[in-house]
Amino acid sequence: MRILHTFLRWIWYHRNYIIIILTPLILLPLPLKYPTSEAKCGYAIILMALYWCTECMPLAVTALLPIVLFPMMGIMKGAEVSIEYLKDSNMLFIGGLLVAIAVEHWNLHKRIALRVLLLVGVRPSLLMVGFMIVSSFLSMWISNTATTAMMLPIAQAVLQQLKTTEAQADAREFSGTAEDNQAFELEISPTKGEMTDEKQPPDTKAQLEDQAYEHTDLQQEIRRQAREAKYDLLTKGMSLSVCYSASIGGTATLTGTTPNLILKGQIDKLFPENGDVINFASWFGFAFPNMVLMLILTWLWLQFIFLGFNLKQSFGCGIKTDRDKEAYAVMREEYNKLGGMKFAEVAVLTIFVLLVVLWFTREPGFIDGWATLLFNKNGAFVTDGTVAILMSMLFFVIPSQLPRCGGYGYNDEGKKVNAPSTLLNWQVVHERMPWNIILLLGGGFALAAGSEVSGLSKWLGDSLAPLEKIPPYAISLLLCLLVAMFTECSSNTATTTLFLPILASMATAIKIHPLYVMLPCTIAASLAFMLPVATPPNAIAFSFGKLKVMDMVKAGFMLNIIGILTVNLGINTWGYAMFDMGTFPQWANITQAQP
Repeated sequence: MRILHTFLRWIWYHRNYIIIILTPLILLPLPLKYPTSEAKCGYAIILMALYWCTECMPLAVTALLPIVLFPMMGIMKGAEVSIEYLKDSNMLFIGGLLVAIAVEHWNLHKRIALRVLLLVGVRPSLLMVGFMIVSSFLSMWISNTATTAMMLPIAQAVLQQLKTTEAQADAREFSGTAEDNQAFELEISPTKGEMTDEKQPPDTKAQLEDQAYEHTDLQQEIRRQAREAKYDLLTKGMSLSVCYSASIGGTATLTGTTPNLILKGQIDKLFPENGDVINFASWFGFAFPNMVLMLILTWLWLQFIFLGFNLKQSFGCGIKTDRDKEAYAVMREEYNKLGGMKFAEVAVLTIFVLLVVLWFTREPGFIDGWATLLFNKNGAFVTDGTVAILMSMLFFVIPSQLPRCGGYGYNDEGKKVNAPSTLLNWQVVHERMPWNIILLLGGGFALAAGSEVSGLSKWLGDSLAPLEKIPPYAISLLLCLLVAMFTECSSNTATTTLFLPILASMATAIKIHPLYVMLPCTIAASLAFMLPVATPPNAIAFSFGKLKVMDMVKAGFMLNIIGILTVNLGINTWGYAMFDMGTFPQWANITQAQP
């Protein structure tokens, strides 16, 4: 038994090597028995899917496999596969990340967060609302992980101050009432007590004093335990509200989280004549209302689980106690540490706002945008990626301080600085840019290209044709459930990369609008709320918030259901009208007809 235990433990420790070696050997009969392009491409996709799910190799390294497998299997030429790794969606991703890095580098996100929290106040429900609004807004523009990592320490500091202040108030209250309790116990009425003070035994007074103090100590202990339980729940609720709202907020913008960009890239790759159906403005028009609805329902659910529905106690009805004022002072002190807005912060904020305005007005849909009027009369020359790169390049041009005479202070080495640095330098970008995601995006596009060229997409579409008998809304709902379950144990990027080409093939086969299934499933891939390992924000919250796995499962299961229902509500109401889901688009029909 001991030998078996040692052997199993050795296998567990070396499981990654075993998976890497055995998986391709186990799958090898597939292309050997069926030596077709479809089977060979299927072999590559299944192999990558298993590697991605088990993470036996880094996700980005697995994403490079098409460069090796497709040329060797005769599916695509090496040069053709390599081109797929740097598409327009990658440029949009890089531009969006450069903006996020600049915002983080100059602490603009912290200033925005503290400013909003100072406005909403420190009452439990209002505080949760404030943290959720700030987290969701920031994660629309910077990474969900960075948002969670910044917001949770602020939440912890505020809650700790609230707890300390309440403990001090209770201590003052009990120290003030101890003497009152003692006096009350000594005032014994002759009618109720047969003995007066003169007739009492000598030790009666001391006994009554001891009883009074014991009663006070017992009350104090009960109050302390109730306070600990209350703030344990509050800490759990606040931690979960931050990580959940960061994940939800990332769905609202095209650059908010990687699956959104994967959808755009896959749509542009698989349906090249789509007429830029997914751009920043159209995505925001659909996803932002969905985000708001999800946030409201999430707040109600977390309020119910962790705070209850005592609205007077939770909201405070405008009454500010000493403990509220002291906790508010903590946030005010943190905000004051930032000082006044520097020129660099103003410059970054200006570029950020200008970028968002240009994104929205490039191709609004209901009127011709500035790109159509100036550049895109004969084709889609200027894209969202073009705008993102243009604006992000300004960070390397604009100085971080206004020009002046007399120098710009001293650097860390004590040398005088004669010229200001730019808003960003490449060293900062190199340290913070997640280059692995760019390779991961490229791997997804390469898989989609291989599926199309090999004929695997057509084969999958024909195989899924019987689904035409099922109502489209039921297909969308079931697929969202499948994706949401899959993404709990796999990264959302890998999930969307694997599922979207299959969903596109299915949609064209059963003649429904491709976005009707691809759009809700993309958002569903970001609904990983149940497990600490599902997303980095969940893991951060789990380490901060004194959470147990069951706490996250209990809260996250219902939020998964809420998210799936809201996104399907959106795709069947305002999304149905926005993208004309009732008709099968001509651009999808043309793609299906291609060999």
